[in-house]
Amino acid sequence: MSKPSTFTAALATMLGATLGGLFLWRSIRTQKRKALKGPASADPVQAQQEADVTPSQPAGRETTAPPQTQTLLRVHSLLEVPPVIVSTPEDWETLWPGFQKDLSIYPVLGLDCEWVKSMRVSVKGKASAVSLLQLATFSGRCVLVRLLKFQDAQLPLPEGLVGVLSDPRVLKVGVGCYEDGKRLAQDHGLTLSSTVDLRYLALRQRQAVLNNGLSLKSLAADLLNVTLDKSLELRCSDWEADVLTREQMVYAAHDAQISVALFFHLLGMNTAEGDSTFVQLASCCQGLVDVPFRARYNGEGEEGERRRRSRKSTVESPESGDQQVPDPRRNKRKPLGIGYSARKSPLYDNCFLHAPDGQPLCTCDKKKAKWYLEKGIGELLSEDPFVVRLLFEPSGRPDSQKDYYLTAKENVCVVCGKTDSYIRKNIVPHEYRRHFPPEMKDHNSHDILLLCTSCHAASNVHDGVLKQRLAEEHSAPQGCEEGIRLLEDADRRRVRSAARALLSASDGMPQTRKEELLTVIQSFFCNGQQEVTQDMLQRAAALETRIFNESYVPHGLKVVQVYAERGLRGLMDLERCWRQHFLTSMQPRHLPPLWSVSHNHDKYLRKYGEDLQIQLN
Repeated sequence: MSKPSTFTAALATMLGATLGGLFLWRSIRTQKRKALKGPASADPVQAQQEADVTPSQPAGRETTAPPQTQTLLRVHSLLEVPPVIVSTPEDWETLWPGFQKDLSIYPVLGLDCEWVKSMRVSVKGKASAVSLLQLATFSGRCVLVRLLKFQDAQLPLPEGLVGVLSDPRVLKVGVGCYEDGKRLAQDHGLTLSSTVDLRYLALRQRQAVLNNGLSLKSLAADLLNVTLDKSLELRCSDWEADVLTREQMVYAAHDAQISVALFFHLLGMNTAEGDSTFVQLASCCQGLVDVPFRARYNGEGEEGERRRRSRKSTVESPESGDQQVPDPRRNKRKPLGIGYSARKSPLYDNCFLHAPDGQPLCTCDKKKAKWYLEKGIGELLSEDPFVVRLLFEPSGRPDSQKDYYLTAKENVCVVCGKTDSYIRKNIVPHEYRRHFPPEMKDHNSHDILLLCTSCHAASNVHDGVLKQRLAEEHSAPQGCEEGIRLLEDADRRRVRSAARALLSASDGMPQTRKEELLTVIQSFFCNGQQEVTQDMLQRAAALETRIFNESYVPHGLKVVQVYAERGLRGLMDLERCWRQHFLTSMQPRHLPPLWSVSHNHDKYLRKYGEDLQIQLN
């Protein structure tokens, strides 16, 4: 063989060996990667099917045979799992084994609650009780527990439900789940432990892009690219209805399911190994378990908190005793005054009325001044300014020429001086003023000022703080008048629920339970003396459960009554309180001349005396 042929053969052999070794190394490396990933590369649905056949133990107990590594469902697959309604202990027992299987793999529950968000509140101003509890596992399995159904039927809540909620080795995750736990304890006596607020986890993940805030809807959109339906019609729908609509069920289930998906996304977990799962999860949530969410938390520590406290974001009001309230006008993300309807014409025309002898009496608007001319009881003295002299003796004259009602007033916001988009502001809110005696309601334009839409909205926020303080000091809870007038009668509600249960599910109901419900209806309608007829069932099913609250007193009237106990001086103190509150909270720079917190008080005492008999409206 020639030299070139030998060299070529050697070179070919070396190249072949090199390429073969490279191919072998790549094959080994690929196999190692697959081994490390485990079932994560497998089909999620197949992994879920394998999870369903894995033996399990009750939540919170160690398994004798740790389950295999599990893969989490994709979020869209998770949301496609249909929810199941639980209204009876039997419903729960049917679903509980499947829940135990899921919890033995990942001891995590997405949790949320729903209640009727309407004006139906109790005498003490409390909202309706929690009516629906949503729980979801990592597989998307979701139950909607209708708590009020158990309560109305006087059935005990399932032991498995009570146990899993209080189990410290099962994490309950969601937005505001700690607060939900307080409501569950208050309304149904349930204990909720090991809660983790997803907002804390989101704030810990500094690389997470949060464009829309920290609500569940915002987190789902920013982190999972999922749009949740949070329409007002669904959020404020009737969660106590006999039958929930499909839209309500999907809405409620998605809140719990998306909470689980967000939890694992924020932890960056795809798989976990058997009995070490809880340890892994708990370590990732260290310091966040059973901690109520505070919006100021952002993980910056004490230094960041000191910087925030140093910002001048509050308006101090030591004179009126107001709380320190963040100034709403400084919130650039949410402009105030949007939706307010501004005046289309000026409030002050600054026309003047004079007595027959030429003494100035007051200022008024042009329409009123022209009325005197049209009726022939006044004559025009000047066009600019518009001055009308009366042709009759007025019923009263100002005590001096330094009177508030004699001064010309500018059509500007009294707080910031803005000259457009202004509306009237009642310094003493109408809900109090309307109950004042007639002597204190005449000529009260002193307490009607002009504010721009932004300052008007900010003033309303500050007014809410003072109203709340008055409510607490005088046991006068605030609330919608219609809501507090009508109270929920528990006995009538029990009768209605019993009748509806008999009409809808009588055939499959145990005889003993049917007799119990019939007894409830019988004792209500005929004191147990007559058989329950079909007509009686229909009337019971349509029974009105709300009754008129005869002891109801509106918040404004209750506060005025308390101050009126001290007579005229007491009501003057309430008037002075609101005027001082406006000065302190809003710090107006363009008040009309002679505006005063004690306006007309000396006049009242001089004219009526301190012993005036107060008659409230």
